[in-house]
Amino acid sequence: MAFSAAPPPASGSTSSGGERYTDHPMAMGVLTTVFFMWGLLTALNDVLIPHLKSTFQLNYAQAMLVQFTFFGAYFLMALPAGKLVAVLGYKNGVVAGLAIAGVGALGFWPAAALHLYGAFLAALFVLATGITVLQVAANPYVSLLGPERTSSSRLTLAQALNSLGTTLALLYGGKLILSSVVKTPADIAKLASADQITYQVQQAHAVQGPYIGLAAVLFLLAVFVWLFRLPALREATDKADTAHHSYIDVLRHPHVLFGVLGIFFYVGAEVSIGSVMVNYLSMPDIGHMSEQQAAYYTSFYWGGAMVGRFIGSALMAALSPRKLLSAFATINVLLVLTTMLTTGHVAMYSIIAIGLFNSIMFPTIFALGIERLGPMTSKASSLLIMAIVGGAIIPPLVGVFADHIGLQHAFFLPLLCYAYIVFYGLSGSKIRTVE
Repeated sequence: MAFSAAPPPASGSTSSGGERYTDHPMAMGVLTTVFFMWGLLTALNDVLIPHLKSTFQLNYAQAMLVQFTFFGAYFLMALPAGKLVAVLGYKNGVVAGLAIAGVGALGFWPAAALHLYGAFLAALFVLATGITVLQVAANPYVSLLGPERTSSSRLTLAQALNSLGTTLALLYGGKLILSSVVKTPADIAKLASADQITYQVQQAHAVQGPYIGLAAVLFLLAVFVWLFRLPALREATDKADTAHHSYIDVLRHPHVLFGVLGIFFYVGAEVSIGSVMVNYLSMPDIGHMSEQQAAYYTSFYWGGAMVGRFIGSALMAALSPRKLLSAFATINVLLVLTTMLTTGHVAMYSIIAIGLFNSIMFPTIFALGIERLGPMTSKASSLLIMAIVGGAIIPPLVGVFADHIGLQHAFFLPLLCYAYIVFYGLSGSKIRTVE
């Protein structure tokens, strides 16, 4: 039995594959749940990084391998994910993505039991592969669930639920995973053998429990989406690309090429800041707090993105998405400069405030990057999702600079990323004629 989200088409639209539906509020409701889940899974990395950094006694560069592995999967798997979605369609692509992510979450059980950093990275790669499939399927799907002129607003609204997931991940993940003080190797060596075993079991359970619970939720959500009758909207998949455009053809559209770079730099900046914020806020001259308290404050970074997306969704229904994007990016340039040049509460709250103005960036860049592409939308979507590899490249670079020049000065890289987004909003996103 299937639950229906596809009422008879409204006047002016048709129900056949290959033509666009005009309004699907129930489908939007289902898709926003999916956005919520991958937001939660992605933000848990910000809690996992300080936990693994302390557990395995890693430096910043080594700890950032978490993000390198997670977001590297986007680069390696985006094109295969695009082909999978072209074959399965958007709905079944979402189901497949949820199932793969569930398998990855299950992988945390043996990784924690074995106490191997490499095993954690392997599980993260599988988890990220599932989220890559979700991104390739769900982002363009939401953009197509209504008029093109409001696609940025619609995608921003869905991303607001994504930010709710990231906020809850920091609030509850910090309590579950960072609740106990991690001992150094010297402290562990002083324990009796039985106490060492007990300690390792406790540390493993801190990670196992939350991820096993998430695996169960992902599998249940996959079943729910599979039972729900979502509209097909196949006109933007590769099956409709009768001209057989290549990825090079798609990149000849400047707004797509600049958009790919925009996603790369935006995700790199957002993930870099989120990944080190727990450590940054716990520094004596910044927040001077415990890691668990810092995780709580980090949740406001992601919570700000959620609030900003609800506000941005309403603003973009009336204002130019391009102008709003460049304005928000300019504000973030100023906020990064502020946290780099100050200490204490000013540095602390300026970096947290960046989340508020991050809010509209990903959905707006994505929506502008696939604008007016017709049957090439699926390929453009794959390229834009592939660009999320910025989250794998830039955070490790920030980690390397943090180890050499200090964490606060390493924020010059996110600063440059936001400067590029100012350019994209002002010029790079404009539709240009392709010869």
